[in-house]
Formats: sequence, structure tokens, C-alpha cells
Amino acid sequence: MKAKHQRLILALAALVALVGAGLLAASALKDEAAYFYAPNDVRTKGVEPGKAVRLGGMVVKNSLKRAADGVTIRFDVTDGKATVPATFSGIAPDLFKEGSGVVAEGSFDAKGTFVATNLLAKHDERYMPRELEGMNYNESTHEMKAER
Repeated sequence: MKAKHQRLILALAALVALVGAGLLAASALKDEAAYFYAPNDVRTKGVEPGKAVRLGGMVVKNSLKRAADGVTIRFDVTDGKATVPATFSGIAPDLFKEGSGVVAEGSFDAKGTFVATNLLAKHDERYMPRELEGMNYNESTHEMKAER
């Protein structure tokens, strides 16, 4: 009877530890999660200034302006329904350009400008890693096959 009682206590302690670890992880992720917004979401829902978010869309053509310091850039991001002004200080990815897709991490300032801390430029849809050259992707079966 004593061994059975010890196993029960051990199982309950493990369960309590598991639930505690899950709650701790959920709490940490809640504080660190960056929510994704499109410009139209920003316009319709609004975003609290200073809150870490991701802004995604297309860089508006003729909106990219470099500041005199050579590091800061200003640009507009659109989803076709709304446009949001944005700034970034740092080295932009090579694929970051007007008319291309971008996901920017950062936050909005009090004036409604998105202040990016990181830019993730979308690659060309025709991009194929060197290891997969000569392969075709079948969208219906999700399989890769060698070209014939």
C-alpha cells in the first residue's frame, strides 16, 4: 500500500510541475509575441503605440527615401486598401526594394509611423534553392519530383 501511495504522490507532483511549466511558458510567450498586422488592420482596428508588432505588405513605389545619415530610410507599406508610413535605421536586406513584399518588426510611434527594428524582405516567387534545382513542386500533392 505504501508503494502505491508514493506513486500517486509522484504522479500528482509531476502533473503539477507540468501544468506550472505550461503556464509559465504561456505567460512568457504572451509578453514576447509579436502580432501581425496589414495596413488595413492598422487603419480599422488601430494599434497601441509602443506595442511590438509585425507589419506586412508591399513597399509602395517611389516612397523609399534615404535620410542624410545614410542609414535611416523612410517608406510606405500598403496592402492595397490602406497605406502606413514606416522608418528603419540599419542595413536593409538586399531584396528590400520598392514594389516588393516586406514584413517589418517594430512598433508604432504616437504619430502613427511604424518604426521598424528589423526588415524581412520577401524573396522572388521564382526563387529555388540550389539543392532543389531541377525539381518541380506539385501543389495538389505537395510532392517534389525531378524534372524530366
